[in-house]
Order: sequence, then structure tokens, then C-alpha cells
Amino acid sequence: MIEIFRLALAGSPYCRWVLADDKLISFMLTPHPIPLWDYIGRPLLGGIFLTLLYLQWRFPLRRQHFSMLRRLVRNFILSIPGFAIVRLAMLPIPLAVAVWAQDCHLGLLNWLQLPTWLAIIATFALMDYAYWWWHYANHMVPLFWRFHNVHHTDLDLDVSTAARFHFGEMLFSVGFLSLAVILFGIAPIMLLVFFITFEGATLFHHSNWRLPIKLERILNLVIVTPRMHGIHHSIVQRETNSNWGTIFCWWDKLHRTMRRDILQDAVTIGVAAYRDEQELTLGKLFALPFGKQREWRLPTGEQPERAPQQVDELAE
Repeated sequence: MIEIFRLALAGSPYCRWVLADDKLISFMLTPHPIPLWDYIGRPLLGGIFLTLLYLQWRFPLRRQHFSMLRRLVRNFILSIPGFAIVRLAMLPIPLAVAVWAQDCHLGLLNWLQLPTWLAIIATFALMDYAYWWWHYANHMVPLFWRFHNVHHTDLDLDVSTAARFHFGEMLFSVGFLSLAVILFGIAPIMLLVFFITFEGATLFHHSNWRLPIKLERILNLVIVTPRMHGIHHSIVQRETNSNWGTIFCWWDKLHRTMRRDILQDAVTIGVAAYRDEQELTLGKLFALPFGKQREWRLPTGEQPERAPQQVDELAE
């Protein structure tokens, strides 16, 4: 029998080493319905995906250089192991951890006992900021970049890119998400609501939907938008290492990593070292993290550069 122990603070009546409840173990180790995700979240996100797929076809933001159908199929197949990990591990394990932390009264929000409305705001702010750091780590830590690189090698950017994640990155995310849930004391229901919102935001800002520039500039005062995130997928490394936000754009403003100065027609999507679509087949993408990593240079040996410009609003 698997034994998992719950820790509580020393000397506290709530905290001692005890065997975890069998239901908690079962929830972590075997598939169970998660109604908010299975019956609301997934259909909602599926509807958002299809809507954005239509909108980016009807109102494209950037000119596409490669077959959309071929990319759509490739990105979908690449995402299948990741989708399985989300349902079997990336949600059940952090949810079980959230139940455990709540039961043991662990984590910031479990200690503060905020009113519900304030706890909702705090959950979204804390978790989105944590994901900003996680995204930063995926670029800056060589081991994590090996897997995240698969996402960035897409040679065009649209809503299907939002699903183009290597399953290895999803496995690392299970540990990150579980740690964040413990540190912040995220309630299980709030974790699910945040996760659905987070995935919806990811679909939105990866899309190739051309919103009216005035509307997008207003939205970009608060949230990450397609033009803002498009700069993050540039082959210019200085631009890739910017705009790490997912839901809110405030964290990039806080850390001075916000870039809004690049016209979308001037953005070349992808990673400099991977410009040949024949090098980005499904088999090669699955194997990419496990081989020798290339320097950030074009096949010609040049390193793409572009001088930053000071602007106050999002470039069209």
C-alpha cells in the first residue's frame, strides 16, 4: 500500500505526520471525474478554440508562411500526450495537494482567511505572477528550455500554437503547480477556475486574430493580447526574452520586460536556429529536447538583431 504523509506545523493540533486519507490517494492515482473541468472547462475551451480559429481566418493579424492545415494537424498530434498529462496528472495532483493544504491549514491564503471576493483576486494575482516566473524559468534554465523550445519552433503563430507543448514540459509543470498551490494555499475550486481562465487566455494571446488596434491597446492596459505575445515569439532573442505574461501584462511592466514597439509585419516567428519545416516533423519535435541544442543563430550564422524603440502604446 502506498503511504503518503501529511505534514502539519510542529506543536499545532492541526499539524502532525499522519497517513493521508485513502480517498485523497485514490484521487491522485486513479482517474476520477472533475466536473468543473470535464463538463464545463473543456467544452468552454473547445468553443473558444473554434471561435478563435474562425476569427483568425476571417481577420488575420500576421501573414502565414506555411500550410495552416499541416501545422494544425502537427500541433494537435504533438499536444495529445500533453492533454493526457493535464487530465491524469497536472490537474488531479495539484487538486489533491490543494485539498491536503487546506486540511492542514498550509499556505498564505489559508492563513489569511480573506473574504471570498478578495481571495479570488489574490488567487488570480498570485498564480498568474507565479506563472510569469515559471515562463521566465522555461527560457532561462537550460533543462527547461530544451522542452519549451518545441513550443517556440512553430514557424507561424496562431491559436493551434497554444497546444504545441512537449509532454516533458507538462510533467515539469505538475511539480511547479503543486508547489505554488502549497505556498499560496490555493483553494481547490479556485485552482480549477484559475486554470480554465489561464488556458483561455493562452488560446487568446496565441491567436492570429487582428483586433481593432484601439480596442487591443485598451485591453493591453490589463491583459496580454495577440500583438503583445506575437513579439515574444520573434526570432530576435531580445524580443523572445520579453512579454512573459499569460493573463495580466502588469508583471512585464513591473520587471521592465514589456515590449510593445514591434510592428506585427516586422515580426518573424520562430527560433533562429530552426527555419526549415523539414527539421520540425513530429518525430523530430518529440526528440528535440534530448539532442544537442543549437545556438540562437540563423542557419547562415547570423544572429537576428533589432534595436528597441521607446513607445507608450502597442504598435500596430
